[in-house]
Amino acid sequence: MNFPTGFESIQERIKIINPKKYAAGRNYVDGAVSYLSPYISRGVISVNDVKKEVLKNYSSSESEKFLQELAWREYWQRFWQSKGDGILQDLKHPQQKVLHHQMIKNIADAATGIDAIDEHILLMFEKGYMHNHVRMYVASLVCNIGGAHWLQPAAWMYYHLLDGDVASNHLSWQWVAGSFSNKKYYCNQQNINKFTHHHQRESFLDFSYEHIEQMPVPETLLAKENNCLKTILPQTALPVIDSSIPVLIYNSYQLDPLWRKDEAANRILLLEPSFFKKFPVSELVIEFIINLAKNINRIELFCGEIEDLVRSYPTIEIISKEHPSFTYYPGTKDSRDWMFPEVQGYYPSFFSFWKKCEKFL
Repeated sequence: MNFPTGFESIQERIKIINPKKYAAGRNYVDGAVSYLSPYISRGVISVNDVKKEVLKNYSSSESEKFLQELAWREYWQRFWQSKGDGILQDLKHPQQKVLHHQMIKNIADAATGIDAIDEHILLMFEKGYMHNHVRMYVASLVCNIGGAHWLQPAAWMYYHLLDGDVASNHLSWQWVAGSFSNKKYYCNQQNINKFTHHHQRESFLDFSYEHIEQMPVPETLLAKENNCLKTILPQTALPVIDSSIPVLIYNSYQLDPLWRKDEAANRILLLEPSFFKKFPVSELVIEFIINLAKNINRIELFCGEIEDLVRSYPTIEIISKEHPSFTYYPGTKDSRDWMFPEVQGYYPSFFSFWKKCEKFL
């Protein structure tokens, strides 16, 4: 598993997607997943780019499961657009049986005693990635078996992920915890073994689902702590801007090297301390973002606030791409390359959203 940052390598990764293999094995940790999520989350490519490339080689029926998973990412974004910071709270129901609002220490330390989960937490620390099925296992362990409210643990996972996206991360945690779904998601040792190719036995999860739903919190999940997550940003000077041409603003969710590629413009990668205080990320993630930005010709890094640019250059024309995190940017906002631009607004469930999307496939 690796995540190259060169644009040509990323485009090659799109071309080798096999949606039929993906559908057959996506729940296994060694299944034919695309490993494109970091590039989609960071705006280097769009879900629409991926959809178009897949449909060159496969029919919509052959690609349905893969396209649905792409559409989940779009659904989370549309939900974020509609709810804003409301996604940082329990959405549909209060999470049930919450014992505390902290992080579980042995999860953060990769010391749960469930071998597959500990292994994949360590892998996340090293690579910035965790298979989606394992993310569900971790969230279930934390919230439904360990009794933690989802918010602090969701922020902990987001901190480490190269593909960290507040909407897909936090809303997925809510789905597992039952605050964005009709029931909680549970895992047991048999299920974990099956999809991770482990053979562990006699763990605290080696029971039926019925037993696990009723059992007290295992001792290994009792110790708790508060997150201490900080973003370390480089020190940069105020960029020198030519006020006679526009300023294109890039950020941690907008790193598209083809956006307005041939236009004369100042290009600024803006990493705002206030944003990363609200949604902290690791040094590995910051390094990944900065390296992805190198695909953009003559881009300049500025670690400061958008207000600093406006105050220092009051006459500049600012252009950005719309995103739920950065609605406060002044100036023109270009639309993103949506997979289903016709399907907008709030949908209470993914399948109500997908039913509308299918008409445009």
